[in-house]
Formats: sequence, structure tokens, C-alpha cells
Amino acid sequence: MKLNNIKMVIMDVDGVLTDGSIVIDDCGAETQVYDVQDGSGIVYLQRAGIKTAIITARKPKVVRHRAKMLGITELHQGILNKIDALSKILRKYKLSLSQICYVGDDLMDIPVLKRVGYAVAVRNARPEVKKHSHFVTKLSGGHGAIRELAEKILKAQRKWKTIILPRYENT
Repeated sequence: MKLNNIKMVIMDVDGVLTDGSIVIDDCGAETQVYDVQDGSGIVYLQRAGIKTAIITARKPKVVRHRAKMLGITELHQGILNKIDALSKILRKYKLSLSQICYVGDDLMDIPVLKRVGYAVAVRNARPEVKKHSHFVTKLSGGHGAIRELAEKILKAQRKWKTIILPRYENT
């Protein structure tokens, strides 16, 4: 099964880690809303030894802050050609395409989705993106889709119990 090979999950931001909404205040400052369960899913992947990364076309500061909060050190912002960033990540971590899961929602994500071992579209993704994906989440981006995927990967790799049992078995 393709999920057994996954060593890294790479995510887009707008529409994947968020619902795609952008809030701009009167001073021009931008903010976004993130789902805490998605954050937990990212942390669970990392605890299980699965690396996480972000490749996004935009460069808002809030993304850098969220990545830091979650311990995502592989952050590529302002990237229009996501294949270039993917290639750098593969070289840096000595990974193959079959070991990569990529999560996207829009047309810019298709070139990456077509190459990786496990391509994922969030529920709210464009139809063209879903067409090039191995899996479409039941939940929408910014509303638990990443947590859903994290659990799917961890259960397929038989690592889910290592996440829940040591911490919560006596509750």
C-alpha cells in the first residue's frame, strides 16, 4: 500500500491548512484561521517520525508563525514552481517521490500531485485536482482534512497506537 512508504507529508496552505479565507484588517495586516485538530495531526505525524513541510505560493508572515508553532522547519513560501521546491526537499532529505504525500486544492498543485507517491486533495479542492489524487478527504481544508489524513497514514503504518496509547490509555 502506498501509505506504508510515506516518510514526508508536504502541504499547501491556502485551502488546505486554511479554508481559503484571508482576513485583512484596516491597517492592511493579514491573518488566517487554522484548525487546532489539523495542528495536532501534524504534530502526531512528526512524533511518529514522518517529516512535514509546506510549499505555498504566497508569503504571509502568519504562515511562518504557524509553521514555527507546529515545528515545521521545511517552509517554502513565495513558490510559483512547486516542482523546484519539491526537488530541493527530495535532495535535502534523500527521499524518493514514492515516499512523499502531497496535499493540495488548486491548479498550481497538480504538477506535484502527478509526481508524488500519494496525492491528496482536500474535499474543497477543484475538480481537476481531485482527478489527479489518490485520495480525497471527507473534511475540507482548514476544517480537519490534515488531521483526517494524518490518522489515515498513521493507522496504515501501524503507528496510531504509539500516538494514543502511551499518553491516553489510563484516561
